[in-house]
Amino acid sequence: MPTKSSGRFLTALPFAVMAFAAPTFAADYQTNLGPMPLDDETKLVIQGRGDATASSDGKTMTVKGSFHGMPSNATEAHIFLSPVAGVPGKSVFDLDVTKSTSGTISGNFKLTGAQATALRTGKLYIQINSEKAPDNASWGAKGTLWGWLFAAHETAGQDVAQQDHWFLPQIDTPSH
Repeated sequence: MPTKSSGRFLTALPFAVMAFAAPTFAADYQTNLGPMPLDDETKLVIQGRGDATASSDGKTMTVKGSFHGMPSNATEAHIFLSPVAGVPGKSVFDLDVTKSTSGTISGNFKLTGAQATALRTGKLYIQINSEKAPDNASWGAKGTLWGWLFAAHETAGQDVAQQDHWFLPQIDTPSH
């Protein structure tokens, strides 16, 4: 027959387990997809806009987005791992993409610990490639629309002034 003290122990056990269990961090991320890089040679073949969101629980990531206005059909889309935001990296995930000048991207992925950290610190980016984008350039092949995934943040409209470090929202990203 259970004693009064063993009953308290069994009641307290689930709370103790929850206190010491590894926390799960659910978070939302976003990006604005734009042409990059533009110069006189590429400005006619690298055009369009788009946006994407990602949600993650620290172990998985779900990506959804759309794009429009590309001068040629999309051929593929990937998530890349970059050494730092703004620097090209290597492809780590393939996204499903509509093979048209306008469409959607999507994907669901299991993350390693390093990939989850990269997402939280702004080192993952989306790249959509297209038929007319240059095959070989110093910044990578066939990149038409690019965008780094940063923690979801307020986005101001065109010609709306913003204060602070709005262009680097990863500064406020917790390091958990």
